[in-house]
Amino acid sequence: MKKTQLGLAVLAALPMFSSVQAIAADSSAEAIEKIQVTGSRIKRTDMETASPVTLIGANDIKAMGATSIDSVLQKMTAASGAMTNPAVNNGSGGNARVDLRGLGAQRTLVLVNGRRMINSGTGAASTVDLNTIPVSMIKSVEVLKDGASAVYGTDAVAGVVNIILKDDFEGLDMNLSGAITGEGDADETSFDITMGTSFDRGNVVIGLQYTDRGDASQADRDFSDCPIEEDYDNGSFYCGGSPYSPFGRVWGDTADLQGNEDGSWHDYTAEKDAYNFAPSSYLYTPMRRLNLTGIGNFELTDTTLLTTEFTYSKRWSDQQMAPQPVWFDFNYDAENMGDSLLAHGVADGEAISYGRRMTDVGPRGYEQVVDTVRAVIGLNGEFDNGWGWDTSVVFGRNDSVDRATNLLNMGSIQDKIAAGTFNPLNQEHWKVGNLTDDIYTENNSGGSQLLIMSAGLNGELFELPAGYVGFAAGIERREEKAWYIPDSLTSQGLANDPRVDPTGGRFDVNEAYVEFAVPLVADAAFADSIDLSAAVRAFDYSTFGSDETWKLGLTYRVNDEFMVRAVRSTAFRAPTVNELYAGQGPSFNQVDFPGAQKQAEVTVGGNADLTPEEADTLTAGFVYAPSWLDGFSMTVDYFDIEIENAIASENVQYIVETCLDKATGANINNDLALCQFAGVDFNQSTGRISFNNQLKNIGTEQTKGYDVNFKYAFDGLGLAWRTGLDITIMDEYIVESEGAGSVDYVGLVTSNMGSYAEYKTNFTLNVAGDNWDAQYQARMIDGLDDFSCLKEDAECLVPSVGTVVYHDISGSYIFNDTVSLSGGVNNLFDKQAPYYTGNNDSNTDPYTYDVLGRRFFASVNVKF
Repeated sequence: MKKTQLGLAVLAALPMFSSVQAIAADSSAEAIEKIQVTGSRIKRTDMETASPVTLIGANDIKAMGATSIDSVLQKMTAASGAMTNPAVNNGSGGNARVDLRGLGAQRTLVLVNGRRMINSGTGAASTVDLNTIPVSMIKSVEVLKDGASAVYGTDAVAGVVNIILKDDFEGLDMNLSGAITGEGDADETSFDITMGTSFDRGNVVIGLQYTDRGDASQADRDFSDCPIEEDYDNGSFYCGGSPYSPFGRVWGDTADLQGNEDGSWHDYTAEKDAYNFAPSSYLYTPMRRLNLTGIGNFELTDTTLLTTEFTYSKRWSDQQMAPQPVWFDFNYDAENMGDSLLAHGVADGEAISYGRRMTDVGPRGYEQVVDTVRAVIGLNGEFDNGWGWDTSVVFGRNDSVDRATNLLNMGSIQDKIAAGTFNPLNQEHWKVGNLTDDIYTENNSGGSQLLIMSAGLNGELFELPAGYVGFAAGIERREEKAWYIPDSLTSQGLANDPRVDPTGGRFDVNEAYVEFAVPLVADAAFADSIDLSAAVRAFDYSTFGSDETWKLGLTYRVNDEFMVRAVRSTAFRAPTVNELYAGQGPSFNQVDFPGAQKQAEVTVGGNADLTPEEADTLTAGFVYAPSWLDGFSMTVDYFDIEIENAIASENVQYIVETCLDKATGANINNDLALCQFAGVDFNQSTGRISFNNQLKNIGTEQTKGYDVNFKYAFDGLGLAWRTGLDITIMDEYIVESEGAGSVDYVGLVTSNMGSYAEYKTNFTLNVAGDNWDAQYQARMIDGLDDFSCLKEDAECLVPSVGTVVYHDISGSYIFNDTVSLSGGVNNLFDKQAPYYTGNNDSNTDPYTYDVLGRRFFASVNVKF
């Protein structure tokens, strides 16, 4: 069988984030090797499937100076939403996630060598922490941008990321790399070594990688060194911050007072007294990470292969935030607390609210130590009839300990206030020397565990006029459990924040699947080939019962130049242990509401009444590689994903705007299920908003759009040139909440959910000589409107963000067979992260924009 024009175009042009289009097998007298492509369990002689797959190679990763795979995946045009990364200081827990289509990391399935990865990270993790994947061991990454529940089971709603590790490496390969910003911070050093050898009946590959990433402070960038507040009436900006300020703040019936260091008080004004928390907060979070990997293959017999995989990662990560804000209520006792408030209109015996920023103690530190191990042992072979078989056991475990330092035991202090031994209005009583017994470190622990036992068959059933019918079938049992144990003070509600409940639970599922590849037409007029693919998966969960999903795909190759493809499928996602059983606890989320503090106290947690999500997905498109333009190819694919019974929490800004009257601050729409469930409370005296936002089956989510890819490879001026352009057009992303209407997030940036740009593009130009190559990449994020500014009466000075383009360059030089050098600059023109009114953190959205600015990286490679 000869290579088609489509196949040659793909092989010749592989720029960053290449779309796998259609590769036919080469003719040879030797046996043709069959391979398994992400999105199917059927082994075939080509990579031609009905589903769109993007290929990221090891050289693509190297060209970006990446030491973790999240920084590569998050730059894909198909990635959107809230993607946790090192720039997320508040609440990230040091984790790194990928979010395809903006549907949430929980709806993107992550595989390693085609098998499910353990959920990992801090607490009762429900998604995969990409820090557990060793970049130095990655051979390639295949990203399936299509639902695949019928093939892989739960979570494969938005797509699948299959990370393929090096399993056939021979020799010794070492890399030493470093990176630093133009400001001299966020430095990073990484060292890795990969060793492999082959012997008569097998091979072994061992890898080690150690990465040390430094921090950057919000104080060290002009755009983030102070929280920006807006004076809408005057059209001006000022340096604002938190209403909880050093030396204390008092809210009485009529008084709003700011404390002074000498014990006196004055009327509080945000422009002068708000606390600037930026200098104490990280802009970019530090981390140390160790990855160990071992992969082995051994031929037990001529037809039976033993495979083993072992990965271990240990992560030490940190975040730093401003000193703890504390707040509590008490009755003013002028006799014992002093008469300093009387002159400001506070009456003796009056109930007052007190808040304070504990600069006396120092910044809060958040530390995580996470250990993740995954082991695989499998057997695969072939029967005499040519059918293949495989069986495997996958075990994974994730253990985490997270600590929060410089916290104050407010339960103890309030007891002292009641006993008359602590005077909250006396500045001396807040000195750190007087708080020694009240300062504590919060210690929490958590983890998750995974066990999968599976067996499968694959082969050819019979021959049709157009070719052989391929099949794959199998059974699988999966057991998962997860847990989270909060600190004893926290679980009892004795700390300053509301109590946090523990998490614990487990489930198991039995599954069976079958998949067929049916050639319908071959070598006919106007049809080189037409192939049908079909898959069905049945499952029985201990938590909610049984159901099934299915998938149908069609590829129609008109000729060597043009192919049409389409997939229609259903998908499902079972609620995770954390989603079902997570204990209630507080989260502090950004809101924008007149007279309110910027952070609302939001109760979050699991919900044992959750039911599985169900989805209908459709992808359809074409591949074109014209013979008249050698080396050029293009793909266009339409996607439509509709999720029913979606498991999510509501947009916090949407809750506030729906359930509170903007003019009066009073509760409204009390008949709506949304507002009844949230139970919004707005204390207009202190400005604190609190409400419930636990997970629930909120309604539906639907996204539609297009992925477009162009590639062109050619030779000129004695050099090899490769160009690529990836475009994702998001037409629709509608979230509909039962009883509360719907919101289309396309073209919007939010304060908590990231952004959903209508257009995202990646352009790549690569040129290579005999022993060198250079690359340029431009990444464009379309302009966005601020979600919090959509209402007609919104008072926003910056209601939108313009189009942002990042320019990156890189190159490498091979000195000899042993030594090579590579390096580059990301964000070449030092593009500053943009400000918008309803920003998330650092006056911008760190989920979407680069906060570091210009960053240099370099690496030296030595191999034998």
